[in-house]
Amino acid sequence: MRLLALVSREDYTQRVSRRNSFTRLSLARTACRLPHLTVNVLKMKSRVFLAGLLLAICASVGATQQVTEPASGMARTLTIVSEPNAVVWVDEIRRGTTDGDGRLAQVRVPSGAHNLRVRAAGFKELAMPLAAAERGEMRVRLVRTTDEAELAFQQSETARETARDDEARQRAADLYRRALKIRSAFPAAHVGLARVLLDLNDTKGALAEIESARRYRAAYAEASAVEGRIYREAAQTDEAVGSFNRALRESHGFQPEAHVGIGRVYEDKGQYELAAREYQIAIDQLADTEPIIYQLLGAAYEKSGNNKEAITAYENYLRLTPNGSLAPAVRSIVEQLKTQAPS
Repeated sequence: MRLLALVSREDYTQRVSRRNSFTRLSLARTACRLPHLTVNVLKMKSRVFLAGLLLAICASVGATQQVTEPASGMARTLTIVSEPNAVVWVDEIRRGTTDGDGRLAQVRVPSGAHNLRVRAAGFKELAMPLAAAERGEMRVRLVRTTDEAELAFQQSETARETARDDEARQRAADLYRRALKIRSAFPAAHVGLARVLLDLNDTKGALAEIESARRYRAAYAEASAVEGRIYREAAQTDEAVGSFNRALRESHGFQPEAHVGIGRVYEDKGQYELAAREYQIAIDQLADTEPIIYQLLGAAYEKSGNNKEAITAYENYLRLTPNGSLAPAVRSIVEQLKTQAPS
């Protein structure tokens, strides 16, 4: 059985910029030189005053930084209000779907400016900046669309996400091809088709779609992550790692699907602690929106002999999906681990 976290697009990593540095003032420079027999008192007082003023400014700036910097690292929580059943992405990471009233609450967003994207069936997809000052409830108004390529793409995405057998996956592939026939320059449709073809074990066709996606969007982290999955499924480990690393470069490190992929490669090699590290990074980036990764994390810890952490990971999976398809098996594993001696 293939356990794969189907996380959506990509990423960003916030890098801490260097703080302002201030040159330490040397009071020796303001002192009088010994060879001089006379002292310009007024000049010396002026220099001392300027030195004191600069030190005061530096202290003031430092104090301001101490107050504001901790706040800059704090996450905020938004409620997105749009059309019912609209899919919401923040920085190309899928964060959930609005309910029947068009609301998606508890969307955790790191501080700073980000990008928001919302898509609902029958409406034009909207991408917009998410200001650093945005808090609380945010309304996103979508407009109806008659764009045939966009509508076919929306149908294909829904068909792919709900497909449970190869016949349904083939229907999704046909819908993607219909969208691409109308508009060939549609990178997201090429990547979506690549995902379906991978599920249909058509690795050659899937790689061709990734190449087509890059023709219209050269730096495309999601495409690189999917390419890594394709290579891993084909047992081309080196190529898979190269694609996953490319996805991380293109997304500046914030690409959960790539981290999961690298974790799977580590797991294939028996390096379970390294696999757990990658899964944990993906979990942190996704803010608990993909419970299946907790199951992967638990399995990695269990194989490494770390039963305590394995139990914690499995219980987090059950916390998020108590009625999930894997829940009965996971509960059984947790009960067994609890009866064993701590590792």
